[in-house]
Amino acid sequence: MTQALVALAAVFVSLHVSLGHAAPERPRVLVSSDIGGTDPDDFQSMVHLLVSSDRLDLEGIVSSPYGPGRVKHIHQVIDLYARDYPQLIRHSPQYPAPASLHARAKQGALDGAGPAGFDVPTEGSDWIIACARRPDPRPLWILVWGGIDDLAQALHDAPDIVSKLRVYFIGGPNKTWSVNAFAYIERQYPQLWIIEANSTYRGWFTGGDQSGDWGNATIVARHIAGHGALGNFFASHLKGTMKMGDSPSVTHVLGAAPENPAAEGRGGQFVPIWRQRNSRFDRLTTAADQVEAFAIVEISLAAPADLADLAGTRMYVDNRLPMPAERRGDRLVFRFSPRDAKVWPYVIQSNHPALHGQAGAFTAVQVSEAHARARDEGRPNWWSDDPAPATAEGAHAGAKTVSRWRRSFLQEFADLMTRCLPAADASNLTVPQLP
Repeated sequence: MTQALVALAAVFVSLHVSLGHAAPERPRVLVSSDIGGTDPDDFQSMVHLLVSSDRLDLEGIVSSPYGPGRVKHIHQVIDLYARDYPQLIRHSPQYPAPASLHARAKQGALDGAGPAGFDVPTEGSDWIIACARRPDPRPLWILVWGGIDDLAQALHDAPDIVSKLRVYFIGGPNKTWSVNAFAYIERQYPQLWIIEANSTYRGWFTGGDQSGDWGNATIVARHIAGHGALGNFFASHLKGTMKMGDSPSVTHVLGAAPENPAAEGRGGQFVPIWRQRNSRFDRLTTAADQVEAFAIVEISLAAPADLADLAGTRMYVDNRLPMPAERRGDRLVFRFSPRDAKVWPYVIQSNHPALHGQAGAFTAVQVSEAHARARDEGRPNWWSDDPAPATAEGAHAGAKTVSRWRRSFLQEFADLMTRCLPAADASNLTVPQLP
């Protein structure tokens, strides 16, 4: 570009800003992920995050529970990004240097929080605090792709940061595994700005236009595999099928109105949270007892007078999900968040004979549209899935508010992946365009 053209562009930008059309701010983003843990789709979403990172101020990536995922898995993907980096910066000089990303990758908690909802500070939770406290007028977006434990720890250690945060939580199963941390945040920080996406995110890989190049397998085979180190790594997961269940959080912050969750956008469309979501029982329950899916269920039982060791007592829900006991006076409380609308059986295993073998069940049901209209005024900045039947993909409330944009966000992703190709290869590539 000649000096004259540069000067002309500067004048145009100045005029554009003076007329009130300033360029949108780059969002500050920190990701908390269980990458390498129980669900390999975090690897796929990490590829999407990195090829989109030229439009973000990516301030941190924290390894959080649940499962065996560790910060080494974050570094693994950054190393692949480093191999594609020379190609990526040909398209945008705003891509962050691999070394800077390595420096911002932090180890969070190794296990989920106990009944208190917090434990001890971690490198990850301390990094959340440090980023939130930076003198920057922009909010810090925390994209939670796994357990919410490190965020809970950060809020416990530095409650002053709550007003600086915008949280997009991929809930559902992650809420099940981090129910204690979530319950702590819900109880102690009702003023937190948070999108709780328990099922809306499923629209990324469920429903929508899956014809032609846009099927979950064909998009990978035709537009991701063979596209640099990141593309081949992406394709090596989930047998070459796309899931990317955490990616709606990224497209939300890059959207036109991220501060308005009620607005249409590729990260979903949400409604204010409603009252009376959670359930508490002072007895063993039966399948006749109904609770709300994705809410919190507490079952409180009398504690034997001679019970000295809580560590040996757990409730196993669905024969596989261990819930520790919390002592509250003369009661034992077990906490759970059901991720699906179905019957959830449970049994207590304990080294105390009065508790061992006690069993019950409850039935989780979807919240009704009418009940969801009763807004929780005490949580003015809390949002969740739209329960209107018209927004559902099958049983997944709100998912259609993402899936309706499927061709749009997948075409953008396919275009981004061409940036990983050498120039000669990219010049011969055609990505199908929207009509």
